[in-house]
Amino acid sequence: MKRIRYHQFSRQWLATAPVRSATTSQASRVSRPPPTGLHCQTRCQSSTTITPDAIFDEAEARESLEQNTDPVQDQPIRSRSLPSPHPDRALRSAKLAALHARLYLSSKIPHQVLARALVDPSADAHPKFNNANLAFVGASLLQYHTSEWLVTRYPRLPMAITFAAMKGYAGEPALHRIARAWGVEAAAAPGEEVDPGYLQFSHDKPTVKMHKWGYARAESKEVNKYKWRRGLSSSIVLDDPFGNMVPEQTDELEVSEDRNTKDLLVQDVGQNAHANFVRAVVGAIYLHCGSETAKTFIKSHVLCRQLDLANLFNFKLPERELTRLCARENFDSPVARLLSETGRLSRTPVYVVGIYSGYDKLGEAAGASLDAAKTAAAINALKSWYLYSPGEVGLPSDTLAEDAAPWKPIYVDIGEIIS
Repeated sequence: MKRIRYHQFSRQWLATAPVRSATTSQASRVSRPPPTGLHCQTRCQSSTTITPDAIFDEAEARESLEQNTDPVQDQPIRSRSLPSPHPDRALRSAKLAALHARLYLSSKIPHQVLARALVDPSADAHPKFNNANLAFVGASLLQYHTSEWLVTRYPRLPMAITFAAMKGYAGEPALHRIARAWGVEAAAAPGEEVDPGYLQFSHDKPTVKMHKWGYARAESKEVNKYKWRRGLSSSIVLDDPFGNMVPEQTDELEVSEDRNTKDLLVQDVGQNAHANFVRAVVGAIYLHCGSETAKTFIKSHVLCRQLDLANLFNFKLPERELTRLCARENFDSPVARLLSETGRLSRTPVYVVGIYSGYDKLGEAAGASLDAAKTAAAINALKSWYLYSPGEVGLPSDTLAEDAAPWKPIYVDIGEIIS
């Protein structure tokens, strides 16, 4: 489990109160044209944030837009639209107010912050008006609470299964389904005229991946050639929080003539935008309501989902692994015994085989042949060992609350069997 100091990412978020950009001279007030149509005036900063690393090339043009001057001729710009809705429109959006009430968010979270969480960096490159910083904090919180919950609830899980379970709870596909379950709808295209209650992202620009602490390996382009260099220990230290290799960052999307490939790229961008919105909501709750409220929100919306961990296992040699497990734990060697059978001479026989260690039955399964039933019984025995759970135990994050009880040591397993 990687410990991520997510509080450092948000230290300067609430350092200063939101201010309006009203420091304009009298001459600029006179030369500024009256607002026409939608909100084309300079937007006010919603919150003070830390500038992320991923800023697109149009950020300079956006800075000049906020200063209301042309970067080339240094002349006032009279007709140029904003890439995302004005923050003041969030107070008049019925869809945004319904989403705020549907998620039971606290009144401490302004509607402008929720509207900002719906703006993907691909729609608005300016770091003060997109959800990049909020999503980074939320991703750290999601991965920390998910990993600590899995490690304390299932202390015998193999590391590969732990990575898969973390992706099943807090990965992009899972967060995408959560966002769709919340009723979040995506806009056809981002722009100033879009209702702030819609999720806004662009299919033509790359977005921000929330896996910044992974190490981009030198052999990332030739994965099949250097498989021997990627073990579990190497994945824990170098790869992303889900055990996947971090690809090299590119500024442009790959262009392909294949229509199926283009559809997959568009689907991936939309999935990542929905996942970033969920992460941004978690980050906003942490910043405005505290760590305990964010932890409760994650438990209610993410960790409450049902995930069948038994289907994540894929044993190659279950009988050998079970034998090594019994030898390590000083158990008697496992022995397979035929418990019952039916239809031996028919075309559909059924055999029930049990795996015993001394007088203790470790597992039981049925199969169409003796070998298949024996293998299935060994797999069930291994699953019953790895899926052991001590029940409701205290989490390390429980000690961070005020007036928390002293930490009680939890059960820590010796580790998995490497076959």
